[in-house]
Amino acid sequence: MKEKNKVLLKKLGTRIYKIRLEKGLSQDEVSYRCDVDRAKISKLETGNANCNVTTLVELAKGLNVDVRELLDLS
Repeated sequence: MKEKNKVLLKKLGTRIYKIRLEKGLSQDEVSYRCDVDRAKISKLETGNANCNVTTLVELAKGLNVDVRELLDLS
């Protein structure tokens, strides 16, 4: 994987993690809300997994945020 892709995945993961904590949610709660495996959420948060658009939309719904908020990686 290219280095810039790794950096993007890490930023996305950090963003998901921060939003989850701000909402006071556990990974299990997000997993239930999104119907995404908790292990996958963990891997996403640490930047060790990529996700497709469908998963990104489900995460946004589960976290009760707009997808654009997840993608604010600046």
